[in-house]
Amino acid sequence: MGFCYGKLQMPCNSAASISLKKKLQVQSLLKRLNKTPQKSIKSPDGDIIDCIPISHQPAFDHPLLQNHKIQLAPSYYPEGRFDDKKVNSLKSSEGLKPIKQLWHLNGNCAEGTIPVRRTKKDDVLRAGAIKNFGKKKKNNILRPNSTQHQDCLCRTKKHQVILMRISGRTCITLWGRVSSQHAIAFVEGDKYFGARAYINVWQPKVEKPAEFSVSQISVTAGDVNSIQAGWMVSHKLYGDNNTRLFNFWTRDAFKSTGCYNLLCSGFVQISHRIALGACIAPISSYNGAQYDIGILLWRDPNGGNWWMKYGNDNEVVGYWPASLFTNLADGADMIQWGGQVVDIVSDGQHTTTQMGSGHFPAEGFSKAAYFKNIQVVTNGSNQLMDPHDVDALTDQNGCYDIEFGKSTHGGFFFYYGGPGRNPNCP
Repeated sequence: MGFCYGKLQMPCNSAASISLKKKLQVQSLLKRLNKTPQKSIKSPDGDIIDCIPISHQPAFDHPLLQNHKIQLAPSYYPEGRFDDKKVNSLKSSEGLKPIKQLWHLNGNCAEGTIPVRRTKKDDVLRAGAIKNFGKKKKNNILRPNSTQHQDCLCRTKKHQVILMRISGRTCITLWGRVSSQHAIAFVEGDKYFGARAYINVWQPKVEKPAEFSVSQISVTAGDVNSIQAGWMVSHKLYGDNNTRLFNFWTRDAFKSTGCYNLLCSGFVQISHRIALGACIAPISSYNGAQYDIGILLWRDPNGGNWWMKYGNDNEVVGYWPASLFTNLADGADMIQWGGQVVDIVSDGQHTTTQMGSGHFPAEGFSKAAYFKNIQVVTNGSNQLMDPHDVDALTDQNGCYDIEFGKSTHGGFFFYYGGPGRNPNCP
């Protein structure tokens, strides 16, 4: 960030220093994103949630969705052996609590509307260039077996024992001064039509405003189409360090399409209960109560739309229409579960931005973050089932690591995360 000098010294992207042209561009974007609400709710965390008529949502600004007819429910739900009403935990169901969004404390949106987090001027200005608002960096789809990683892949195979340590060479993926660090489990080599997991929710420390920490499920086809969902902490996107629900999509490896949540047209929301980008509460505490969220992404065979379900109450949030995609409309070729940290490497040093709980997986339940009851829908099956031939990847396991496990109930899980900079991660 540069500085403007005069009588006052202030950041160049401050409201006082932006040009008239940019002000008009910001106003135009806010008008497009912030539709006229039927009702507005002030959340305890400071967000404003607008209840927007479902037919007026940003999705229908997309040229491919001009004449789109809203599908109010999927025609198909994949089924598995884990009942959403009674979820198996790693040790027992005791201590795992229901989880909600903070804005529900002050009101609800009526049926026929959707809750949309209001975008503010400062949200847009933090992105720098307006065209970057709500988007990711280009070419940021992780392909573990690509040339990018083949010389520095830390992997383990399958999950036949209770805990398997990742070992191997230290490796790091760099985009300029920005380091993207991963601790993920993944499957590939089949055709996938769905993925599911229960994701332990924490509030990792993020040291610098431009950094973020994410825990997510990612569904990818080719090297261009991807949908993602989970929780994240991102000051740059939201203006605080709260843990928030998110989803994301792209059809061209983040080059020009896709965005988080409803910050561009594309994702069609049908839920009047769940606000994308809103805070999740409560969150897990170290050696205390644990909270997790259920995420299910799946392709409806009737039409090819990809749907998102959230929470333990089977709440269908909405869908990405098949027309948004090229490869993904016919199914995915890779599923990933796990954490990602984007941190700024300066003078060769990592920041202390945390992944998951900020503790290494070896510390175990109630201390390390986890993904549990991981399942997939594969080619020729309408059932959620345990994944086969699961691999794992860490870019630098002295910073963030991953350990597989299998519970007594048969559910596949893993612990993951870490503190960032430490004696083994300089």
